[in-house]
Amino acid sequence: MSKNKQPIYFITGGGTGGHIYPAVSIIEALLAFGIKKENIFYLGNKKNLEYDIANKSGYNFLSYDIKGMPRKFTLEFIFWFFKLIIASFKAFFYVVKYKPSVVFATGGYVCAPILFNALFLKIPYILHDSDIQPGIVSRFFAPCAKCVTLAFDEAQKLINSKNITVTGNPIRQEFKTISKKQARQELSLTDDFTVLIMGGSLGAQTINNSCFELLKKYAFKSGYKIIWQTGRKNFDFVVNKIIEQFEVLPDNLVLQPYFDRMYLTLLSSDMVISRAGSLSLSEICACSLPSILIPYPYASQNHQYKNAKNLFDKHACLILEDKDCNNESLFKLADNLINDKKLLSDLSYNAFKNAKLNATSDILDLIIKAVK
Repeated sequence: MSKNKQPIYFITGGGTGGHIYPAVSIIEALLAFGIKKENIFYLGNKKNLEYDIANKSGYNFLSYDIKGMPRKFTLEFIFWFFKLIIASFKAFFYVVKYKPSVVFATGGYVCAPILFNALFLKIPYILHDSDIQPGIVSRFFAPCAKCVTLAFDEAQKLINSKNITVTGNPIRQEFKTISKKQARQELSLTDDFTVLIMGGSLGAQTINNSCFELLKKYAFKSGYKIIWQTGRKNFDFVVNKIIEQFEVLPDNLVLQPYFDRMYLTLLSSDMVISRAGSLSLSEICACSLPSILIPYPYASQNHQYKNAKNLFDKHACLILEDKDCNNESLFKLADNLINDKKLLSDLSYNAFKNAKLNATSDILDLIIKAVK
């Protein structure tokens, strides 16, 4: 590389928050390291959540139209394959125009077009996979990657690469620098015992359907606060159902479709009810939070259950399977946990033991080395 030419960084990953936020964490780390914003490009699909997040943050965004691969060979698969070819040609145009020095990919189907170009044009690329069961894109491109970073030790046996580093998931610097007290002040919260309900960036219908018994006891009770992220699709449903059952929205309920600064919400909480996406688990552990995890049963290769089971086996969470989750079962498990101080303390301690707080800086080092 010419000494006068500034490296160009392509960052890609999308579809869900579990792919997007690790990519965002790395972009923020690059900026903090001194890389200029004009030298960093986020590649994804402008129809997805990654575009909204990148746009709000003022990142350069390069879009191509691609979605998840159909699992069966049908007419839909043929249509998808042609879209992949078109998206790959568009990615090639971006490569020719911007000449990236390195590609960092956090997984998901939106990574494939640029990774094909990186592979054939010999552009160094680094893969990160967040799950205990690595995805198809990660497994396919891993053999020729400059290196592969993983969130779980157990994922190593499923990845074919000579250069694997278990770093944990990259998370925002704020998880290390902001205290619970500061987070609560930022959100104008008191010192009430705070329960966070969240279903990932897209929401979770099962969780949203199963919290009303818990709400009945604790959302009207002094000394407690409930923060509920419904997901954008489910917000109106939840609001209407609360008003139908209780006539008013409780004073100590904070209800939002989505929190832009989710790190403040997590840091403010004393306990969380959540899906089991890998990034959510990394953030839960970083915040030392006791948790009830309800894995999404239709996740690819059941990876959410495997993520949660890994934490459960380390006595760092409780698990309630989606098929068993209803108002009565969730209330019983949550009520017992809220009132069991020792269990709260044990889960909190063991969650933090599993936190990998240096993942972002470790991955940043690998990216910087890849362009030298």
